Amino acid sequence: MLADYKIQAMIAVKDIEVARKFYIETLGLKQTGENQGGVSFESGGVSFFVYVSEFAGTNKATTASWNVEDIEGIVADLKAKGVEFIHYDFEWAKLEGDIHVMGDNAEAKAAWFADPDGNIFGLNWGM
Repeated sequence: MLADYKIQAMIAVKDIEVARKFYIETLGLKQTGENQGGVSFESGGVSFFVYVSEFAGTNKATTASWNVEDIEGIVADLKAKGVEFIHYDFEWAKLEGDIHVMGDNAEAKAAWFADPDGNIFGLNWGM
C-alpha cells in the first residue's frame, strides 16, 4: 500500500532558528524549503522536515542515522564544531573515543550525538 510512496522524516524542535543554525552550520546540510510550519533539509538525496513542537527531544531512541565512509573523520569534524557524543554501555561493543566498535575485527562502527533539542542522531560505518 505505501511502498510506492516516498517517506519523509519529521524532526521536532523547540526553536526553529537554533535548529536551522545547527543543521546548516554544524552538520553542513542544505535547506531546501521553508513554510510557516517549519524547514525542509536534504541529505544524500533524501529530505526531512524540521518543525516546532512542545514535544521536541522527548524521544530517547535514534531519530535518524547516516551511513558514512569515514566515521573517524566525521566524528572529529563534528567535535571540532562543539558536538558532544553520546556513549552507551553495550555488551557487544567497545568504546574507542567517541566511536562504538563492534566485532573482533571492527566489522562495524557507530557514534551518536544529539541536536540542541535532544533528538538523537547516529553515524554508522560497515553496517
